[in-house]
Formats: sequence, C-alpha cells, structure tokens
Amino acid sequence: MSSKILIIGACGQIGTELTIKLREIHGVDNVIASDINTRNLDLVNAGPFVILDAKNFNAIKDCCNNHNIDTVYLMAALLSATGEKYPMEAWDLNMNSLFHVLNLAKSKQIQKVFWPSSIAVFGPTTPREQTPQHTICEPTTVYGITKQVGERWCEYYHEKYGVDVRSIRYPGIISHKAMPGGGTTDYAVEIYHEAIKEGKYESFLSENTNLPMMFMDDAIKATTEIMAANSENLSIRSSYNLSAISFSPKEIAESIKAVMPNFKITYTPDFRQAIADSWPSSIDDSVARKDWNWSHDFNLDTMTKVMLRELAKTYNS
Repeated sequence: MSSKILIIGACGQIGTELTIKLREIHGVDNVIASDINTRNLDLVNAGPFVILDAKNFNAIKDCCNNHNIDTVYLMAALLSATGEKYPMEAWDLNMNSLFHVLNLAKSKQIQKVFWPSSIAVFGPTTPREQTPQHTICEPTTVYGITKQVGERWCEYYHEKYGVDVRSIRYPGIISHKAMPGGGTTDYAVEIYHEAIKEGKYESFLSENTNLPMMFMDDAIKATTEIMAANSENLSIRSSYNLSAISFSPKEIAESIKAVMPNFKITYTPDFRQAIADSWPSSIDDSVARKDWNWSHDFNLDTMTKVMLRELAKTYNS
C-alpha cells in the first residue's frame, strides 16, 4: 500500500477546497477526507470519505492504520465567534484533536502534520500594524487561546520528539465555494453573497475595521507549499505569519461597487466588533516569504471580480 493523506475536518470552509487540491496533486484515492458528519455530500461522494470524530484518539489511530496514513491535515476546529458561545466545547475540540495527532506523530505512526493557527493568537497588546512574526500574543478569545497554546505544543513536539509539524497563521479566508464556519471575518464572504442575492449588505463590523484577509486560492497555495517545502528550510515550528491583503468593510464595499454600482452597505456592529478590534490590521510575513518563498496572487479587486462572477453563476443557475 502507498502512503496516504488524511484530512480531518474536510467538510469545513478550508478543508473542502484543500481536499480538492490535494486530490489533484496526489490522486483521488490517496487523499482520505473525514468529518464528524456528511453534510457536504459533494465532497463525500467525490472520493474516499470516513466519518471521524476529531476528539476520538482511537478512531483517528485506527483510521490512520487502516488507510496507511502518512500525513495528517488537522482542519477541525470551533472558530472565534462560535467558540465564544461554547468555550468549553471549543477548548475540548481544538486542543484534544491536536494532541491526538501530535501523539500519533510522536510514536511514528504518521510522519508529517499540518495544523492551522490563526491571527486570533494576537490580542489588543499586539502591535496592530505589520505585526511581526515574534511578538506579544495575549489573545482575548477562547479560539485564540487554543491557537496560542497549540502553537507552543507544536514547537515543543518538534523540539523534544522530532515531530515534523507545520503551521501557518491564517488570516480571514474568502471563498465562493464553501461558506465560512462561525468566524469574525465571515462578513467578507457574506457580503459577496448578499451583493448577488439582495444588492445590499448589513455589516456586523464597523466601516473602517481593517483586518488581514486572503482569497481561498492563496490560502490553499500556502498550505500545499509549506507542506512540500524542505524541512531544513523551515525556521518556524510554532506557526508562520501569513499575509496577502488587508481591507475594511468600507473598502470591500467600494470594490463591489466598481462592479455593481447600485450595491448598498450599512453597518450594525455586534459582539464580533470587539474581537476584530483585538486583532492586527496588517501582518508582516517576511519570514514565510524568505523560508519557503511564499507569495500571494490575489489583491482585493481581482478577488472581488472572481467572487462576484462565480457567485452569479451559482445563484443564477
């Protein structure tokens, strides 16, 4: 049997498109998708799929053994906004799933791990502009706390046990293929859907709230590239800063108006505003660009054109 890849949390926003890309690269039968349910039937029916609870160590271990898994992408998590509603559930899922995978790698049952961190590791004491790779991390959300602690454990397992774990701090991710899953940056996906459906949008963040963002194609590119990089080139085993574009609700609305002049936006900030205010407005990812030649392809306007074009096809079909 050839070695294979397991994606845990494959039905999520990033997991869905990551599964598609990894199957393009490695072959459909060599990438096992898994999630706790089968809500994404297109993904479930597109190749090997296993129902898997990320909190169940024995289930993950058995799946890895049964399918000769070599590499695990752990994409399952409760995100920032949802995590504030269910803090203990967020801690349980986000932390225990990571320990399960790290321990499998420690015992050499798997060889390589990808685990995503987030800009949520930062907090109000972090420098907001061009946030450096090494800086103050005092997160104010349960999600951010789990990601900060997870980064420390990833580095620990690499240093103490030689675990080949790789990670990037995702900014807000924007995609036309899968809906987001309860994060503070979700508005930047919702706004495109509402622009096509209603011609208007009510933002839950204030008009000048600048946040780091990234088009999904660039996020998938970064994920596959860091996993393909030579191990000796990687100087960060906690998590790499990653950046592409930063913008505010007002700026994304102006980008949409350039294509749809009649689009309207209003602002009604809710509890997510406080979360957004604790995060950086721009990220310095020079270490990633140096270590594994990271570069992004999409700016705000090129992303807007793709999002509106593809969503128009979806809603008008």
